[in-house]
Amino acid sequence: MPKPPKISDAEWEVMNVLWQSSPLTASDVVNDVGSRMQWHPKTVKTLLARLVRKGALRYRQEGNRYLYTPVHPRERHVEAESRSFIERVFGGSATPALVHFVDAMTLSDEDVDELRQVLERKQKEDRRR
Repeated sequence: MPKPPKISDAEWEVMNVLWQSSPLTASDVVNDVGSRMQWHPKTVKTLLARLVRKGALRYRQEGNRYLYTPVHPRERHVEAESRSFIERVFGGSATPALVHFVDAMTLSDEDVDELRQVLERKQKEDRRR
């Protein structure tokens, strides 16, 4: 499956609504995003059309309304954005990126335990390869 297209911050707002629940009509998306972000309905509909053109959304017509559904799950977009960010900002190296975020953020004991578990699991998986 091809990688998901790059989407803008405004497009993320629309996609997040559709990842939570889909398919949705344009009116459903306008009601959610428009009221929360205080955007004009035409702005939201423009974003929907742009996301369809980019291949991030698909739609099907039901009577006189269109139902929108994401093409890729949210996780695929997060992975692509993360890789792009690490490539641009940290020269493609994950370790400096992870160290930066761990140092820059306030982490609870639970957060630290979860990170430790993830790193241990990753280490075991990589040893098996």
